Amino acid sequence: MEKLEEKTLDSSAIFSGRVISLEVHEVELPNGRKSTREIIKHPGAVAIIALTPENKILLVEQYRKAMERTLVEIPAGKLEKGEDVMDSARRELEEETGYVCDSLEYVSGFYTSPGFADELVHIFYASGLTRKEDSAPLDEDEFVEVLELTLPEALEYVKNQKIYDAKTVYAIQYLQLREAEKKK
Repeated sequence: MEKLEEKTLDSSAIFSGRVISLEVHEVELPNGRKSTREIIKHPGAVAIIALTPENKILLVEQYRKAMERTLVEIPAGKLEKGEDVMDSARRELEEETGYVCDSLEYVSGFYTSPGFADELVHIFYASGLTRKEDSAPLDEDEFVEVLELTLPEALEYVKNQKIYDAKTVYAIQYLQLREAEKKK
């Protein structure tokens, strides 16, 4: 809504890295006062909900430095400059899991932290999976272990905080809804 809009009066780039950049904006608030906003700019990302032919969820476990721990997540990765989101989803699925899919369906997208970042994650549902023997390699600084869990096992991982990130919890809830729809 326009009455809630914050008008940017000035902006400055503070940091520009390989994945993100940080800007500080001076804004005029709806009440006419001024404030500053620290904004992380991100190219966007894809995440893939993928079920094996045995109806197991493909997940990856990797160390997340910001959390200082390993997390179990659905396959995901950032968009490359100019890359189509569907092409990115196929690439990330193959790189992280060694699987390719026959079908890829757009599910939804969401902003990860809209209070300070513009990252938009696009969620896809992959079906018709087959393991590719000569799959694309991981990025040189990426190390993952592939896991295959049933839906009840994944729910237990959520309960025990082994799965602890929003996109993966979203994916598990999405699969629960699909299961519920099938039973109707």
